[in-house]
Amino acid sequence: MAKESETDMEPPAKDYTDPPPAPFFHFREFSLWSFYRALIAEFIATLLFLYITVATVIGHKRTQANCGSVGVLGIAWAFGGMIFVLVYCTAGISGGHINPAVTFGLFLARKVSLPRAVLYMIAQCLGAICGVGLVKAFQKSYYDKYGGGANVVAYGYTKGVGLAAEIIGTFILVYTVFSATDPKRSARDSHVPVLAPLPIGFAVFIVHLGTIPITGTGINPARSFGAAVIYGHQKAWDDQWIFWVGPFIGAAIASAYHQYILRAGAMKALGSFRSVPSMN
Repeated sequence: MAKESETDMEPPAKDYTDPPPAPFFHFREFSLWSFYRALIAEFIATLLFLYITVATVIGHKRTQANCGSVGVLGIAWAFGGMIFVLVYCTAGISGGHINPAVTFGLFLARKVSLPRAVLYMIAQCLGAICGVGLVKAFQKSYYDKYGGGANVVAYGYTKGVGLAAEIIGTFILVYTVFSATDPKRSARDSHVPVLAPLPIGFAVFIVHLGTIPITGTGINPARSFGAAVIYGHQKAWDDQWIFWVGPFIGAAIASAYHQYILRAGAMKALGSFRSVPSMN
């Protein structure tokens, strides 16, 4: 039997290219206008997201007694639909994170640098505060009366259940983000870059259907923080830690699952934490 040549034994060349890991610190970003443009995009997108979604929550509670409410289904559509629209609009500018948990997961996967991740989270939280502030300014009496759209663990559920719901819900969201933006998939399915916001929006919609009765659905620390700041009631602050710890744990698990299990990149990821040459 003829011996197979070494060429025949070589694995086929990849039809996609993984982007290099982002430097842990990349201070050159501070000199680029595109960096500040991305921060503005994250701020405005989160502002619009909170304005529409919290206004929907207040409207639902105000009209549910006379059967004119959009209901839980409508609230879920508002959250999922706004994420779809805003990710589509901002993906080419900032990556369309609009959520500190998404930013945290992408940072762990070395998709963004530490300075960018931190400033994204700050911009997102400030945008959330301003978005909820607009709702209160326009509907002050209804806003205070109907809970301000603040996330709390619902009566009858323990804090542990609320935490678990936030972990699982955020895992679904961040796992979807990784899958929808995977360069391996983008190379083989040319339509994926266009449709990537759609599964992300649907993930938000579906998670809201399942967890609104438990926590009101956070899965976005900026969303929960902005509502708590403007609403200001003690219950919202007592439960606030759940809406940071849960999403960050869920994001970390999703990042590890996608990078180390599905993409089998554990050694590659560990190696990327070595020093990265300066881009000066």
